[in-house]
Amino acid sequence: MSIKILVCVKQVVDPETPTSAFKIDPDSKRVIPAIGIPPVVNGFDENAVEAALRIKDSNDAHVSVLSLGSNFALDVMKKPLSMGADELILIDDKLTESFDSYATAYVLVEAIKVIGDFDLILCGRQASDWDQAQVPMGISEMLGIPIVTLAQSIEYTDHGIIVEKPVTDGIGIFAASSPCLVSVSNELGEPRYPTLRGIMSASRKYTDAK
Repeated sequence: MSIKILVCVKQVVDPETPTSAFKIDPDSKRVIPAIGIPPVVNGFDENAVEAALRIKDSNDAHVSVLSLGSNFALDVMKKPLSMGADELILIDDKLTESFDSYATAYVLVEAIKVIGDFDLILCGRQASDWDQAQVPMGISEMLGIPIVTLAQSIEYTDHGIIVEKPVTDGIGIFAASSPCLVSVSNELGEPRYPTLRGIMSASRKYTDAK
């Protein structure tokens, strides 16, 4: 039976953007995105996509990517598809601009319930824009499933997952039953580059779930 993996990703401001490129809207008191500098997929979320694809490399697995936000740059958000993911689902709503971590986790959970059964949910350890690391924990709590954080490797077995993660005095090994959620750290290693074939097929895989 195919393993169903769901990866939550976020579109963020490019962390390499110079501070001088940002402006403040005096009325809304919000940051105006820098002109001419496109957003990116959160780097830690790319690590989560890579973790999913490594499982897929050695197992029969289907990798879906879910993102919540607004004003998506489709060429940017298709990157996980170009890397090898099977499906991209975007929930595009301007209201998300005012969401806190709880609201974000709640809407993602409701979307996950609609998507259907899953064996493993993967998230990046945190988002590079707010650096709070709260959404993965919120998702696991609302779904009532185990969570292992800061994974640097994940092995999927018939009984669940085995995760290696850094601990104070070395590397810890943790096991969890499936379904479960794992947040992935950059210690996993560099995400793979999109292939030409992957780039060409990305548009055919894209699903818009507005």
